[in-house]
Amino acid sequence: MSLRLAIFGQAPIAIECIDRLIDANHEIVVVYAPEDGGRPDALAQHARELDLHVVQHRYFQSKKGEAIPNAVKDYKAHNVELNVLASFTYFLPPEITDAPRHKSICYHPSLLPLYRGGNALQWQIINGAPETGVSIFVPDTGVDTGPIVIQKGEITIGATDTTGSLFFNKLAPLGVEAILEAVSSIENNTASYKTQDQSQATFQRLVNDANARIDFEQPAEVIDRLVRGCDPQPGAHMQHGDQLIRLYDASLEAGVDGLPGSLQRIDEKGIVIGLLGGALRLGRIRADGGKEPAQDYVNRLEIPIGHIFDSGRL
Repeated sequence: MSLRLAIFGQAPIAIECIDRLIDANHEIVVVYAPEDGGRPDALAQHARELDLHVVQHRYFQSKKGEAIPNAVKDYKAHNVELNVLASFTYFLPPEITDAPRHKSICYHPSLLPLYRGGNALQWQIINGAPETGVSIFVPDTGVDTGPIVIQKGEITIGATDTTGSLFFNKLAPLGVEAILEAVSSIENNTASYKTQDQSQATFQRLVNDANARIDFEQPAEVIDRLVRGCDPQPGAHMQHGDQLIRLYDASLEAGVDGLPGSLQRIDEKGIVIGLLGGALRLGRIRADGGKEPAQDYVNRLEIPIGHIFDSGRL
């Protein structure tokens, strides 16, 4: 028995899911992909190469939370049996999530009920969580609150992991495997649905510039986690005069000490900034243009060794 599936998501998870689900003889009747940006969306392009029907909606409900009638009507014409939300970042109304015979399953990059919310990966790194995992759950009207179908965990958050590396190198591949297992269990009527323990739930709001502000009065380990958790978005920031500087490719540097915020070293690998109880190596920054090697920025502005950068401004 195979299922008629609608895929909602983005690359790379949704692309891998499509290929694996087709190999498992499921029918992908429609793919909902992000709108094109400066270049064609990767998921939409891949789906079209497979002659799949592609829809690129950004919104499925109004700001008041009401379903957009045309989006629901178009969706229901496909007679879907299960929605697969594979790294999907937009809200769907119940008129879509609950419409199929088997409703919907959704990927989330944490071990729910811990770290609910749209920036779960960022907060796990920022807060210093030692391990993480993925959850496949049935979406309901809450934020990541529905019954859990599959969980896979014991993924170590490494000392140099960024949000980008943790997702692409560890949790995206694991998420694909979990989604495939969940679809198979639903197909075979062996799925079990575990209610989340509300007493253990945590919820974090989206990481914004106020959260991403570097405070040089904080210890080195705290600042290191903040920079890595905000890489690639929104980018933790400090100040150079009136210029906001976002920091990337960070790691703690051993054997270096200096005044917090002070430029300690410039070399071919980047720059080193003194912190309380340590120092931080930075490979890239983004300031007055796009991302560039950190050493290029300080050399271009002729920032001398010993210069003290300011904490980020609120």
